[in-house]
Amino acid sequence: MATAGSGSNETSRSAARRPPATPFRLGYVRGVTPAKWVRIWEERMRRVPIELVRTDRSDQESVLRDGLVDMAFVRLPIDRDGLHAIPLYEERPVVVVPKDHVLAAADAVTLAEVAELGSPGHPFDATIEDTLALVAAGVGSVVVPQSVARLHSRRDLVARTVSDAEPTRIALAWLSEPGPARSDSAQHRVDTFIGIVRGRTAHSSRG
Repeated sequence: MATAGSGSNETSRSAARRPPATPFRLGYVRGVTPAKWVRIWEERMRRVPIELVRTDRSDQESVLRDGLVDMAFVRLPIDRDGLHAIPLYEERPVVVVPKDHVLAAADAVTLAEVAELGSPGHPFDATIEDTLALVAAGVGSVVVPQSVARLHSRRDLVARTVSDAEPTRIALAWLSEPGPARSDSAQHRVDTFIGIVRGRTAHSSRG
């Protein structure tokens, strides 16, 4: 005859034998800080670990299309073919110059003023550390999103807003037609994370 509590013991043993859940893989482009959304995920989806994958702008789409991540925070524009994207917020571009540069005294600069400074000739994504080292040495300047400048701040450099530059936009993106067909559990993960980013509570229905 089964003793009291044997059912719960069996449940515990069954849970112990259950293989660990496949992580939910979340990509994020350089400059995005996903911590607040990750904390909510960990509270609501305790059995599904979340795995963060940092990307550069140059490969932010390929990690989605190649199935390396389930969803990703990307910097717009992107090729929307085969991808869903929810725009989230905008970032003002800034120019980074040496601390003793004449423009360091200004609150904001224009694109024309930036053009006069020249450029180190490197993209800010994969070579940002090298680019900033060149700028610190007096070789031109670099324009980056404000979050990127903040992430890679240095004592010998300052960032100033570029007043007439178009802002960059951050979006949450995922495959619209994944192959093979997305399972119900995988779709639930996607829907759950969309709800988290949109600020839905744990008990609210999907809008």
